[in-house]
Amino acid sequence: MITLEFGIIIACLLVGTRYGGMGLGLISGIGIFVLCFVFGLQPGKPPIDVMLTILAVIGCASVLQTAGGLNVLMQYAERLLRRHPQHITLLAPFTTWMLTFLCGTGHVVYTMFPIIGDIALKKGIRPERPMAVASVASQMAITASPVSVAVVSLVSIIAAGHGIGRAYSLVEILAVSIPSSLVGVLIAALWSLRRGKDLEKDADFQARISDPEQRAYIYGAGETLLDQRFAKSAYASTLIFFAAIAVVVLLGAFSELRPAFAVKGVMKPLSMNLVIQMMMLIAGAVMLIGCKVKPGDIANGAVFKAGMVAIFSVFGVAWMSDTFFQVHMGDLKLLLEDVVKSQPWTYAIVLFLVSKLVNSQAAALTAVAPMALQLGVEPKMLLAFFPAAYGYFVLPTYPSDLACIGFDRSGTTRIGKFIINHSFILPGLIGVSSACVTGYLLVTTLL
Repeated sequence: MITLEFGIIIACLLVGTRYGGMGLGLISGIGIFVLCFVFGLQPGKPPIDVMLTILAVIGCASVLQTAGGLNVLMQYAERLLRRHPQHITLLAPFTTWMLTFLCGTGHVVYTMFPIIGDIALKKGIRPERPMAVASVASQMAITASPVSVAVVSLVSIIAAGHGIGRAYSLVEILAVSIPSSLVGVLIAALWSLRRGKDLEKDADFQARISDPEQRAYIYGAGETLLDQRFAKSAYASTLIFFAAIAVVVLLGAFSELRPAFAVKGVMKPLSMNLVIQMMMLIAGAVMLIGCKVKPGDIANGAVFKAGMVAIFSVFGVAWMSDTFFQVHMGDLKLLLEDVVKSQPWTYAIVLFLVSKLVNSQAAALTAVAPMALQLGVEPKMLLAFFPAAYGYFVLPTYPSDLACIGFDRSGTTRIGKFIINHSFILPGLIGVSSACVTGYLLVTTLL
């Protein structure tokens, strides 16, 4: 029966991924219904705290985008890249990493892809080199951003404790995840410096530019944000957003700054989940009132739409998986506890594979991490292998990868003949594995 029930979950995940994040969340509802009404399992609990925090963060970031703050950030990023075009393969991934780190979502970097491709072409550098690793880096930064859905999810999961180890603060989590992510990006970028053939030696590329129309298309005018002028309110919104992030980090670092309340007779500081929710709502409100944002435009932005999809995805997948694991946790402990405790890297493999199935780092964490804690995996191992939550580059179906391919006019960033041999697979594997090794070394040394 356990095998049949688990098969229902896998089937829902596989079918759901064909319809994107929204479909994943909705089709998971079918799985919950089948588990409950057909197999008689008591429904688990959807991650309400995580979903509310996601909602607050996405609301704030959506107001920032509507106010023009995201365009301000991307204009500064483009200035940096165009000043040092010869280093585009190293600078591009760190630029997209920083944008995601600041905004909490990789969906803000799409405008950078045509700019990166244009700079590489004009410098005679194979565009695949900076573009593929830049796409990978934009997703790796999610595990390092203090306002990302994945980090917020991990803070909540570890805070729950489950009686294993101790809870780690937001700052302690970031102290491991930020350097781990950066090291992974650096190693992937260094490997990308010499990947593929130089353009003058690439027979396919040379054949394309031999056609005058194709040459004009490939080397035509590239997109740029440098000629755009933004209102003062756009710059103000950026400062407000940064200030909110700074306050979140400060309150996370010093728990004594948060009010304390009695919980089962013990005084405990206000949860960081609630702190993040409050600060994001406050920052969004200040931008809305002070930066002349039209409320009706907020819901039309790409960040808002992507955020709502993320909420649906986390809602359905986490609820379905919790329904299964809570009922069978006793049997799973007997079967897996010794293996997971003695070989915690097996948790990283499961997290990586589930991430590919659900196409979401946060959804993968909310499905796998609580189970790992209940099986006896120490919280610090969850920190060490946090980068393994990014596994959806294995197949080139994620929007950022597809956008990157579409924006590369040279055609060097592509999906291979065998699907799996695409431009993102090796930078992704190198980046994630390097980040996991770095995270493991950090937690075993520092925590």
